Amino acid sequence: MLDATNRSGGTAAAPPRAGSSDLAVAVPTAAPVPAPGFTGRCARVLLSPWSRLSLLVVLLASAAAVMVVLEPQQLLTDGLPARLGGAVGVVAYAVAYGACTVAFVPRPLLNLAAGALFGSQFGLVAALGGTVLGAGLAFCLGRVLGQEALRPLLRGRWLKAADHQLSRHGFRSMLAARLFPGIPFAAANYCASVSRMGLLPFLLATALGSIPNTAAYVVAGARASTPTSPAFLIALACIAVPGLAGAVVAWRKRHRLRVR
Repeated sequence: MLDATNRSGGTAAAPPRAGSSDLAVAVPTAAPVPAPGFTGRCARVLLSPWSRLSLLVVLLASAAAVMVVLEPQQLLTDGLPARLGGAVGVVAYAVAYGACTVAFVPRPLLNLAAGALFGSQFGLVAALGGTVLGAGLAFCLGRVLGQEALRPLLRGRWLKAADHQLSRHGFRSMLAARLFPGIPFAAANYCASVSRMGLLPFLLATALGSIPNTAAYVVAGARASTPTSPAFLIALACIAVPGLAGAVVAWRKRHRLRVR
């Protein structure tokens, strides 16, 4: 018997079989992520590395301007207020010392004032406490606000060498920097914060390396009223001799670089 297709003279097309693609369950596509709103864009800009670095610059410039207005050098002539005596005065001075070093007030001035206000022993405690506190504040500010933006800029040979030294041998490098009188205190703090150096080795090296120079200035400030005393003369020698030695070493290194 001929089927209907044969009778009509055509060719019957078999119905297509269901393929595997037809049997597959449709997977829902992920919804498109909405674009961040105005608040998100503002937060991204404010938290960017360069925005944080700009904030750090503004903070340091403002702190330096405040110190210029307050004139902390008047402590050498006016002294502390009467209510800040004893241990309270030592702690208060150490806190103020730390804030002043972050604002680029020279440490020799603060060390002399510590000796003049509290004497040799308590002045040394206040000065060393303020030194470690100020170094820690500067390190944390530089690490949080400046490291991410500044590390990509370490491209020069000398910058890379200094970063490698601080990152691999942080404690002994910072100890040498504190003992060497020609390296500025603030510059060492912020250079260490940009490197991979840890906070604890940084603070320990600062505390140990700052003792000789700090003690010399504190004793000089405490004995400034008797400039002919042996303690004052020894303190002056401890200040002058390392400074001259550092200047000679720096000059010789510079001369060798020029010859090359």
